[in-house]
Formats: sequence, structure tokens, C-alpha cells
Amino acid sequence: MILIAVSVALMAVIASVSGLNVAQTDLAVEFGASQSTVLWIINIYTLTLAALLLPLGAVGDRIGRKPMLVAGLTVFGAASVLAGLAPTAGVMLGARVLSGIGAAMIMPITLAVITSTFPEEERGRAIGVWTGVAGGGGIIGMFLSALLVDVASWRWLFVLPVVLIVVALAMTVRSVPDSRERTGHSFDTVGALASVVAVTGLIFALQEGPEKGWSHPVTLSALAVGALATVAFVARELHRRESALLDVRLFRERRLAGGSVTLLVVFGVQAGIAVVLFPFLQAVLGWSGLLSTLALMPMAVLMMLASGLAPRLAARVGARTTMAAGVALGGTGLALMALLVSVGGGYLSVLPGMLAMGLGMGLAMTPSTEAITAALPRERQGVASALNDVTREFGTALGVALLGALLSAGYRGAVDGRLDGIPEGAADTAREGVAHAVEAAGDAGPHRQALLDAAQRSFVDGWQQAMWAGVAVMAALFLLVLLRGPKSPAPVPAQVVRAGTTAPPTDRPALPDRAADRPGSAPGSSPSRPTR
Repeated sequence: MILIAVSVALMAVIASVSGLNVAQTDLAVEFGASQSTVLWIINIYTLTLAALLLPLGAVGDRIGRKPMLVAGLTVFGAASVLAGLAPTAGVMLGARVLSGIGAAMIMPITLAVITSTFPEEERGRAIGVWTGVAGGGGIIGMFLSALLVDVASWRWLFVLPVVLIVVALAMTVRSVPDSRERTGHSFDTVGALASVVAVTGLIFALQEGPEKGWSHPVTLSALAVGALATVAFVARELHRRESALLDVRLFRERRLAGGSVTLLVVFGVQAGIAVVLFPFLQAVLGWSGLLSTLALMPMAVLMMLASGLAPRLAARVGARTTMAAGVALGGTGLALMALLVSVGGGYLSVLPGMLAMGLGMGLAMTPSTEAITAALPRERQGVASALNDVTREFGTALGVALLGALLSAGYRGAVDGRLDGIPEGAADTAREGVAHAVEAAGDAGPHRQALLDAAQRSFVDGWQQAMWAGVAVMAALFLLVLLRGPKSPAPVPAQVVRAGTTAPPTDRPALPDRAADRPGSAPGSSPSRPTR
């Protein structure tokens, strides 16, 4: 019941990350908004979520994870209702900011509840379920969103999150136990503020770079602010040491470092694949948004299944071997897509690569997540979970920015040599991207088919360039995992994991939990609060 409650809450948050992407045109028409405003409505949610994950995860550790989760669900639900009823773009932006705040209260707590509640022998499987929802939930949410936009209205996109929130809230109040950190140290307010500025600056630069250009003053300013704040944050945390918001010295451990780098790359590649696949399915193959989203479902389903399988495989062959196998499969999937993709081959030319990617991502994500949470003590699981989530958000932003830029550069480099004989106006439009070329082809008269062929073949060239770059990154990650990947912890003797107790998620020996010896008490809960 606890696992279902936090998974439903996580699904609401993940589905809202990508749901509005399918309604960009509807939002522009409804509010009379520019493309820039529409992109802000979509991106402000992710920016707010990423910026607040670390500080709110730490706050949840202190005030109690159950109260934080209930408060976050309430805020997120109210914000979703407001967004669904928003009369103007300004109100919509405010609702999305509020949604991001609620999501930042929910997301790290969902994983922290699992790692601080489940016993050692069950924790890996529970994390596998959580990872599957986190990895595949975005694609499922996008498909349901596209379906709602097609059959109803974009405002119905917020019905699904509200329903999920109501279910999660009811189950949380009934089933989720409370746990919190007990510390004599003051809250690291300066470190929290530095982390907010650092993440905001870096994510903003990654979001704006592809739109405004990497040399634009706004992009460079955001990058500089983010970099300086990151340096300040690291210096502050090194000074605070044990009382830090995040003890950065822990990155010397192979579990935390290896797990973080693997998640960063895996989520970056996954997000970049989506950026490449959608224009291929829509502009090259001519599919609708709903059908294009449905085409991603095999990869999402296989990813979720592999995430559940990964803990059992890791228990047999080790976490490092499982992660390495997942990374190798992911790289193989990218290579297959680079080798087999063609305009004539259509969807079947990319499906084998997608399936290999889904299987590989699922195998790599679960042990990586478990490595991160195992590197921090049980009472700091909100921070551990937040670090896991921030890494995912950074990876997603990096993947979209870098693979998207490689695709665009490869397309422009290839299309110039194929536009001979095309009218100048249509040729200039085609250079902006394959979607623009498809639109311009309608007015190109007898040059329509030539323009389409040039744009589609150039897109495939850009696709292959982006995929081979991804293969190189995955190969480097594969070597890193083999050399510095996390080792599996020694199995915990069965007699240590008594009924009603939770083994510590670290290799360090646990201190005796006096509360666990009292009747009616649960590990991590307040001694005065009886739990079932």
C-alpha cells in the first residue's frame, strides 16, 4: 500500500512534466500567447521543480516525510485545478510555478519513504518499481495527454493529475508512516539558497541555449550565475561538513559518484532520443501527435519491466555488472538506430533500437538509483532522493540541449547541398528544420517532392550524427561503470532484519534503534507516534 501510494503520487508529478508539450498550439490560440510565452508555461514547471528539490528534500527530512508529502500533494492538486481553469497566460504561469513547488515537495519524499521504510531484502524491488514509474511515466503521461487533447480539450490534461493526487492523498494519510531526521545541527539556509541559484542558472541556460543561442547574453549570464553559485555551494558544504545540506565529500565514494553519472547520462540520452524521434515520426513519416506518442510506448513498457527485473539481476550478478549490461544495451540501441534508420524503412527501422534502449535504460536506472540512496544515511534520505531527482533533471536538460543541437547542426549541414533548384524562399524555410520544410513544401508547387526528399534525407543524416555521438558517450560511461561502478553491499543476515525493523541503506553498521524495540513503534518514526 505504501508503494502504491508513492508511485501514484510520482506518476502525477512525472506526467505533468511532459503533458503540456502536446498542447502548445492550443495554448497559443487560447491565450493569444507567443511561442516564447508558451515555452515558459511548459518549462517553468521543470525549472521550479529542479531548483527546489534539494532544499525541500532536506526540509522533509526534518519536519517529517509524511507531513511533507501530504502538504505537497495538497499544493500540487490545488495548482492543477487552478491551471485547468486559468483564464489568462499570467494565471497559467503562476499555477505552473505553484505546481513545481508542490512537485518538489512530493518527488524526493516518495523515494525517501521507500528507502527509509522497506527492509533491506525488499528495498531493491520497491526502488525498481519507483524507477520504472519515473522512467516510463513521462511517456505514458504524454500519450494520455495527447489522447485527451485529441478527444476533448487541453484543459482536461489537468484532470488526470488531480485524480491521481486525490488517490495518492487518501492512501498516504491511511498507509504511509512518518519518519524524520533528528539532528542537533541548524538548517543550512545559505547552502539551500546557493543550491537554488545554482540549479536555476544552469537549467535556465540549458533551456534557453537552443532557443536564443549559446552565445546570447541571457544564456551566458545564466550559465555564469549558475557556475558561480555551484562553486559557492560546494565551498559552503565543505565548510559545514557533517552539518551540510549535502556533504559533497561523499562524491568520493564510488556508489554516489557512479550512480549519479550513470543517471545523468542515461536520462540525458533518453530525453535526447525523444527530441529526435518526434520530428522523425511526425515530419518524416507524417504521423499524428497521438500516433507518434503511441509509437514510444513499447520502449516505455520495456523500460518499466526491466526496472523491475534489475534488482533480481543485481542480486545474482552484482550492481556493477547489471549497470554495465544496461549501459551496453543502451549504446547498442543507439547504434542500431544510427545504422538502420531510413525514410523508406519507417517506424520498423528504428523499433529494434528503441527496444534495446528501453531494456538497457531500465537495467541501468534501478541500481544507479539504489547506489545514490545507499550512499547517504537513512535519516538523510530526503536529501539523497532529491539528489537523485536533480541528477535526472540535469540529465534531461543536457540531453535535450546537446542531442537536439547535434541533430540541428547535422540537418543544416546536409540540407544545404540538396536544395539546388528549389525556390529561394522555400529553401530558406527548409533550412530552419524538417518541420518547416514540410510546411514550406505545400507552397513549393512542382518542387514539393524534391523539397520533401531533401529535408527528410537530411534529417536522417542529422539523426545518425546525433546517435553516433550518443554511442560515444555511452561507451565512455560503460568503461567508467566497469572501472568505478558501485559494488554490491554484503547481504544482511536474516536475523538482523527483524519484523518491523529496517536495515540501514549503507555499508556502515547501524546504530541500535531503540524505538524499534518498543511495541507499536516503527523505525524512523517518532517514539510518541504509534504506527501500524
